[in-house]
Amino acid sequence: MPSNKSVSDAPITQFINCRILKEQELQSEDLWVREGTILNPEKLFFDEKGYADTQIDCQGSIIAPGFIDVQINGGYGIDFSLATDDVKGGVSLVAKKILAHGVTSFCPTLVTSPPHIYHQVLPGISVQNGGAEGAGVLGVHLEGPFISREKKGAHPEQCLRSFQAGGFQDLLDTYGSLDNVALVTLAPELPRSHEVIRELARRGITVSLGHSVSDLSEAEEAVQQGAAFITHLINTMLPFHHRDPGIVGLLTSDQLPPGRSVYYGMIADGIHTNPAALRIAHRAHPTGLVLVTDAIPAMGLPPGRHTLGQQVIEIQGLNAYVAGTKTLCGSIATMDMCVRHFLQASGCTVEMALEAASLHPAQLLGVSDRKGTLHYGSDAGEWSISTGTY
Repeated sequence: MPSNKSVSDAPITQFINCRILKEQELQSEDLWVREGTILNPEKLFFDEKGYADTQIDCQGSIIAPGFIDVQINGGYGIDFSLATDDVKGGVSLVAKKILAHGVTSFCPTLVTSPPHIYHQVLPGISVQNGGAEGAGVLGVHLEGPFISREKKGAHPEQCLRSFQAGGFQDLLDTYGSLDNVALVTLAPELPRSHEVIRELARRGITVSLGHSVSDLSEAEEAVQQGAAFITHLINTMLPFHHRDPGIVGLLTSDQLPPGRSVYYGMIADGIHTNPAALRIAHRAHPTGLVLVTDAIPAMGLPPGRHTLGQQVIEIQGLNAYVAGTKTLCGSIATMDMCVRHFLQASGCTVEMALEAASLHPAQLLGVSDRKGTLHYGSDAGEWSISTGTY
């Protein structure tokens, strides 16, 4: 028991025979946890005279920070872009299911939808910590409808909107509320987008560039105004060109604000991005890569027809298409699958692959003080044990 009453007498769990991802290395040391917080063993031993109530033998497994998925459209039959009578229940179901894939925090993602969908769905999704009952919600990711018609991908064209009439007010009118919104994807070439980016950044909402025909200078200006992320790099944007690399050029741009770095999402499902493209992006800017699943409601379901927002989706093998087309529409991959594929395709270290799904998204969203790491004081509910081969 603790030696003084100012310290909690809650039970302490010690994980032994494990490799812990810490300071960019897999270190052989024990992990101590109490009341959902990772403990400093020196303080526990010398200040409290504390000890472990329970020991768990990990048998050489890796303990890594829990994965964070900042772009997931649903899964297991739940579509975050559909207004139902139980939005909260649907989010909770997905939150519980994805724990099995190492995801302990996520951003429920809404694809381009009519305004009434946002007005009905957003009030039902709240920021909350995770635990044994399910992964935590870090805030909603709104992907569209302020995107390019030329690069809309699977987003329904009839629902696309612009800022031309009222600027930021157009965004507020469309979404209804920005409460519990963590991330907004927009096209920076849209008229008045820069004033919108500035206001979103001022409110602490991460701005991502995507579904865009932006050139590099427009993208650089957007970052200077506060944008910090690129939605599924390479997909649904202008291809790299030697005279104007477009948004892709942000990975090595020398025109960004001092001390600022751009993060970028990649769907490492083996379908959306060629392994060579993964390698190029990772080698150009390894510390900015954020793995995302872009998973759709059909994740975890058998092949056939399903929905994603306003679209009908058809699953053929591992491919998800807008029904009747060959337009890819998200993935059915889980995050642990993406981590393994990225590791294999990129040739990076296990540590780097795990950080791309944990530390980097935590840094992107400004929560790395408590998530994405196994530092003392971090949330102890935000880690996962892997017995699989990496």
